[in-house]
Amino acid sequence: MRASDAAYTSLQEEILEGHLAPGTVLGEVGQSERLGVSRTPIREALSRLIAAGLAVQQPGRGTVVSEISLEDVDLLFEARIPLETQAAGLAAARGAPDAFLHLADEFQHAQQSAEAESHYTLASRMDQAIDEAAQNPYLSAMLANLRVHLIRVRRMAKNQPQRLAQSAAEHREICLAVASGDEQMAQAATTLHLRRSLAYISALRN
Repeated sequence: MRASDAAYTSLQEEILEGHLAPGTVLGEVGQSERLGVSRTPIREALSRLIAAGLAVQQPGRGTVVSEISLEDVDLLFEARIPLETQAAGLAAARGAPDAFLHLADEFQHAQQSAEAESHYTLASRMDQAIDEAAQNPYLSAMLANLRVHLIRVRRMAKNQPQRLAQSAAEHREICLAVASGDEQMAQAATTLHLRRSLAYISALRN
């Protein structure tokens, strides 16, 4: 792995996990010393973070971790809902059912043990399976960028067991719909899940 790729991956993970909080200055010298690489790879990594929206340039401060708040949710979901819905429909039309039937079984078990990290790991596996089945790299690339920001939003949301169990049930319905090969059913199940997720997160602001 190139030094710039390794630096980018490390910084991205630290931002997503909350170890590098919004507003943290990402100085080239400091990050170079901390990560043990030269300043050129760090400079490239910071440019990629800016392009991904995880960092911004601020006058007098340099590169800093970008802010993220629950107020960003509406904008994220405006883009996410049509893209995720399209991906699910394509996956139903083009994918093999076995992988999604297996995932549906896993989500059924997940309803009984609503734990946040395992739930999001399983949800990420479903996202990956849908991306692969949809066979549209342009669509997958756009979704990958959105999902990065949604990880940051999730860390600010309260993971209530009741909502996690409901979300697992909704994910199961998506998997079953995709496995059935019915594009409209897959799209409808995805839309229902995303609108309920948006409503849940939006309620936290009130």
